[in-house]
Parts: sequence; structure tokens; C-alpha cells
Amino acid sequence: MLYETPSLSPDDFRVIEEIEAFRAEFRHRLAEPHRWEGQLRRSLTAAAVRGSTHIEGYSITAQDAETLVAGGEISPETDDATRGAVTGYRDALTYIQRASGFRIFSWDHTLLSALHFMMTRTDEETRPGEYRTGAAWVSGGPNRPPVYTAPDPEQVPDLMAELLTRLDHDESDVPALVRASMAHLNLVSIHPWRDGNGRMSRAVHTLVLAREGVLAPEFSSIEEWLGADDFNTREYYAALRSVQHGSWQPRHDAHSWIRFCLTAHHLQAQEVQRRFETAARLWFRLEAIARRHGLDERTVSALYAATNGTLRRTTYQAEEALTRDQALGDLRALRRLNLVESVGHARTQHYLAGAEVRRARIEIHNEVHADLYREPYPD
Repeated sequence: MLYETPSLSPDDFRVIEEIEAFRAEFRHRLAEPHRWEGQLRRSLTAAAVRGSTHIEGYSITAQDAETLVAGGEISPETDDATRGAVTGYRDALTYIQRASGFRIFSWDHTLLSALHFMMTRTDEETRPGEYRTGAAWVSGGPNRPPVYTAPDPEQVPDLMAELLTRLDHDESDVPALVRASMAHLNLVSIHPWRDGNGRMSRAVHTLVLAREGVLAPEFSSIEEWLGADDFNTREYYAALRSVQHGSWQPRHDAHSWIRFCLTAHHLQAQEVQRRFETAARLWFRLEAIARRHGLDERTVSALYAATNGTLRRTTYQAEEALTRDQALGDLRALRRLNLVESVGHARTQHYLAGAEVRRARIEIHNEVHADLYREPYPD
């Protein structure tokens, strides 16, 4: 037996409608090609990787996360465990982005095993891809009892089979946001692997929405919001505990969990909306800067990347289809005009925005974020 989908309140349906309105707006914006769209997608994917792994105690900078997603080298000071975790999660999310459009797709044990292997393959102690054969619990801290005890390992295969059957079943009468949230709750509560259960549950949440085919997963994920700061992460764990009651008890009502997830989706949608607005305004401002300095229009993408601290010669060269000499020439021109600053050497070399570009970014960010986010449930 799994946690059952609870009855939704009128407020829940209202919040779902508002989230769907955001998603419709995003689809409309994406229907028209923009040169900044690729960098926005990468930024959102990087934020999801960084957020979900940060919840598990693996921390990297936003710049390193974007570099990782772009295929570059992250800081050499990053320890092996963190490097393995963030690289594995990037690979799993990349697969999920591709899987959103697979014509032939089914939910099965092998799919989840492969995703888990991608995430944890650098840590052999977790037995990547294999269901656990021993007890599992979530620690309550030093010298304190566990805050959650998972079902016995003998139950895991049958519970996972039930979950997969539910995922593969057409539940078109249940909103996708709710189906994804229930998959998240059931998977993290079954706790089928020795480690990586939280990351897997958040990834499956995203995959359910990706398979809906309405919006690319990087625009639907709540992983960034869940790991954005310690406050959000504490709320996330509190929402789980409010339903789990310390052990596997799927008869408990999951409505508080659904409300928490809908809140997270609504707030993340507001953030994505502001990301769209920031990207559009910033690109327009950078075009004006490039024109004023007599620069080729292609350098705008370099300036945009520099505002995130992720401008690298190799990435810029590939995105603009340039030769190595052309890319180096553009970067030298930007440095000569003090529009970018070079940091690091060789494989770690990247460029940051100069004072004029940095000022434009800050001004636009402050304009777009002048108002606080709106809480979807007023009470």
C-alpha cells in the first residue's frame, strides 16, 4: 500500500490554475526564439543541480554549477565526493531532459536503477542502481533517535513495483503537479536505496512533469527552490515529517504535503517569470553597450555569460560557431574595453563582468525583484 492522493480543496485547484497560467506564459515566451534562451535554460538546470545536491550537503558555487552544466571544469578545490554528486546529478537531469521527448517510454525498475546509477556511481558503498538489502532510516542528529524509519527491505521490491505501476497508469484525472508530488513522497518514504533517495525522489518528481510534455523540465522543476537556502530546506523536511510521522505509515493523509509542493511550484514559477524578464531586459541593455563600443553583435552572448561569471573561451566559441582565433580576438577586445575581467589560468580561466556590465546587471535585477513574491495560500 502506498500513500493515496488526497482530495483537493478549492484553494488547491485555484493554486494549480495559477501555476498552469505561469506555465502557459512560459510556453508562449519559448515559442519565439531568443538568443538568451539557451543560457537561461542552462542557468535553470544548474540551479536545479546545485539546489538538489545542496540539500544533501554537497555545496558548489552558482558559477561552478553553470560551468558544470556547460561541460566545463569546476573548481579544483572541490572534494571528490561533491564532484561525484554534482556531476552525477547533472547527468541524471540531462537524461530527464532528453526523456521528456522519448516516443517509447515506460516506468520500470531498470529506468530508476539507471538514474540512481548515474547519480551515485562514484560511491561504490551505496551499491549504485541496486535496491537496499538492509534497514534504512533518516538520522535525527548526533545521539538522537532517527526522524524517520523506512519500511523493511523485504517490502521494497513490492512497494516499488506498486509505485511503478501507478506511474505507468494513466491518471489524467489527477493534475500532473499532484501526481509528481505524490511520486516524490512515496519514493522518498520507501527509501529503496542505501543513499541518494532524496535526490532520486526530486528527480522523479521532475521526470513526471517532463513526461507531461507541456514544458521543458528545467522550467518546471522545484529543485532550485527546495535547496535555495536553509529555510526552504527546513520547510521541505518539516513537510515530509508532517506526513510520515516517523515511520512507513501510508494511511496518513498527504494533503499537507501536496499543499507544500504546490506552494513550492508557485513560488518557483514566480522566480522563473522574473528570470525571463531579467534575461530579456539584460540582453537588450547589453546590445546597447556592444553597439556603443562598436562591437560585433555576437559579443552580446559573451557579455551575458560574464554577468553570471560563466564566460569561457571554449563555451563562447562553440555557442557562436567561431574559430579559436575569433573567440580569443573578441575576448581580448572585451578585456581592452574593461567590459570583462579575466580570472584563473588555463583550464580554469573564465571571465567576469566588468564594472559597466556588472552595474547593468545589478540595476535590472533590482528592478525586476523590487516586489516580494506572492504567497499562493494567503493564510
